Amino acid sequence: MEYMKVSEAAVKWGLSARRVRILCEENRIEGVTRKGKLYMIPVDATKPQDGRNTAKSRIRLKKLLEEIDKNLEKLSTLPPLTQGEVERLRDEFLIEFTYNSNAIEGNTLTLQETAMVLEGVTIDQKPLKEHLEIIGHRDAFKYVESLVSEKQEFSAYIIKSIHSLVLMDRAEDRGVYRRIPVRIMGAFYEPPQPYLVEPMMNELINNHADRRAKMHLVEAVALFHLDFEGIHPFIDGNGRTGRLIINLELMQNGYPAIDVKFADRKKYYQAFDEYYRNQNELPMVEMVAGYVNERLEQYLKILI
Repeated sequence: MEYMKVSEAAVKWGLSARRVRILCEENRIEGVTRKGKLYMIPVDATKPQDGRNTAKSRIRLKKLLEEIDKNLEKLSTLPPLTQGEVERLRDEFLIEFTYNSNAIEGNTLTLQETAMVLEGVTIDQKPLKEHLEIIGHRDAFKYVESLVSEKQEFSAYIIKSIHSLVLMDRAEDRGVYRRIPVRIMGAFYEPPQPYLVEPMMNELINNHADRRAKMHLVEAVALFHLDFEGIHPFIDGNGRTGRLIINLELMQNGYPAIDVKFADRKKYYQAFDEYYRNQNELPMVEMVAGYVNERLEQYLKILI
């Protein structure tokens, strides 16, 4: 087994050398050995959770969820927007959501170009695939809106249907669970083998109902997103599909849709790594909650 020094682990994990030594003394690093006064740490050792930061995060999250509930209640007491106002805000959101969700996955169309494509304009020297990704995402969001209005029960069929629209440029892969192993480049975790995808997805969907009953909806939605992306059920389009599912769940329960910003992609990816490396869901829950509250405050600012 290969080992690293305390100083090397400190650099790798972003901690002080003193903090790493304390973790070694408390036997909180798996596989650590001691040679004289030196601690030797396996190079593949997992960074232990910092209980101090976790406690602070939970307090911060609790306050944020309480603020969301208060803002949602306040919003329900105010006169509603006119139909025209609702449509204007919705169209602006759809452009930004479509741009950001596709940009996170590598689409090079700008926000302005995304708006033009949604209006039916073809962007010169841009691949057809990128145009189809914009149109597919728009159609998938419209489908999500229809599911909300019809109060459709969440299911594997709905997930596959959303994916079918997202991946409109890949007819053979649309709405079909992957049949080959995949790797997520740069990610800490590795998705399960193909034969495990369907049973894991069924279990995830069944467990989701229990989560919703036991915790705040925003927490349940964020946890579902973490687990869904970890399973990585489709050959492509998992990120876009997953973010659409977040909005389906939020909108069905009276919350506004959210838009994970391309500018926040590093923080977004780090939240996945923190979950799969340290079993810490808080960064993703906080991120989703922050976006929800931001949207609620946007509506309140307009109405008050």
